[in-house]
Amino acid sequence: MPTLFDPFTFKNLTLRNRIVMPPMCQYSVWAKDGKPNDWHFVHYTSRAIGGAGLIIIEMTDVEPDGRITDYDLGLWSDDHIPAFRRIVDSCHTYGSKVAIQIGHAGRKAQDAPVPVAPSPVPFAEGFKTPRELTTEEVRAMVAKFEAAFRRAVAAGVDAVEIHGAHGYLIHQFHSPLTNRRTDAYGKDKMRFGVEVVEAARRVVPESMPVLMRISAVEYAEGGYGLDYALEFCRRYKEAGVDIFHVSSGGESPAGPANAGPGYQVEFAHAVKTALNVPVIAVGRLEDPRLADRVIREGKADLAAVARGMLRNPYWADEASLLLKGEPLTPKAYRRAYTLPR
Repeated sequence: MPTLFDPFTFKNLTLRNRIVMPPMCQYSVWAKDGKPNDWHFVHYTSRAIGGAGLIIIEMTDVEPDGRITDYDLGLWSDDHIPAFRRIVDSCHTYGSKVAIQIGHAGRKAQDAPVPVAPSPVPFAEGFKTPRELTTEEVRAMVAKFEAAFRRAVAAGVDAVEIHGAHGYLIHQFHSPLTNRRTDAYGKDKMRFGVEVVEAARRVVPESMPVLMRISAVEYAEGGYGLDYALEFCRRYKEAGVDIFHVSSGGESPAGPANAGPGYQVEFAHAVKTALNVPVIAVGRLEDPRLADRVIREGKADLAAVARGMLRNPYWADEASLLLKGEPLTPKAYRRAYTLPR
C-alpha cells in the first residue's frame, strides 16, 4: 500500500504526496467583490511552500448572492480570472497542484437579501426563508455553474471540485429534507446535481479530474444515511465525477455524537469500495500518523487536513519530518533542519 508521502496520479493530475488542503472559507473583509486578494495569495502560497500535494481553494460561488457571506470568493465574471490565476501560478511554482471548489450556498447564503433554494425551507431559527427557484431558474443555475467551471479552467487549475456537501445548494436538491418540489427537479432529486456534473464535463478537459465533495450522512431526524449517499454518488459518477471528497452533515444544525479523530474515514472507505473510485478522506486527520495509516490501510487515496493546516502552513513539512525525516520546504529553508558544524 502507498504511504502519505507517495505520489498520486489520476488522469493528467500527479501530486507529489497525498496530502490535501481542503477548501476552507477565509471570510476576508477585503474580498467583497468576490476576487481573491493578497490575503488569499499568501494563505494558499504558504501551504504550497509548506509541502501540500493538492490545495483546494475555498468555496467559490457562481453568483454574488450564492455566497455564504459577502466576504467570500466568486467566479461569476471573467474579471475574476486573473486574481485566481495569480494564486494558481504561485502554488505551481512551489510544487503544489490546485483545484477550485465551485458552489452555491442556497438557503445558507446569509447576506443575500432573499436566498434561493429548491424549496422555501429555512436552515434554522434566525435564518431567512429562501425563495423557491422556478424550473427555468434551476436550468439557468446550471448554466452559471458551467460558466464558473470554464473560468476555473481558464485560471489554470489542475482539477475542479463541485461542492455537493454541507447543506449547500446541490446538497439541498438531493436531500429529501429540503427538496419538496413537484417538478422534474423534485421528482428526481439528483437531477440538478447530475446536470451540474454534466456541465462540468462539457468545459473541463477529459484529462482533468472532476472532484465532488459530498456529505455521506445527515445528522438530522429523517435525514438520509450512507445507502442513499452511495446511490447519488453512483449517479454523479455516471455523469462524470472522478474522485469523491467524503465529508458529512451540514443540512441541519445537528452534528455527530462523536467527532473524534478520523470520524469520517469509514464513510470515505465505503464510497471507495462500493464505487471503485479514488476518495479523499477528511475530518480530524491532523495527527500525521493517523493520516498516514488511513492511506496505508487503503481506506482512502488522499488525506485532507483542514484545521491542522489553518494552524500551521507547514503541516505537511512537519508531518514528513515526523514520519520519514525529510523536509518538504524549498532549499531556502533547508538549513533550518540541519545542525551547524
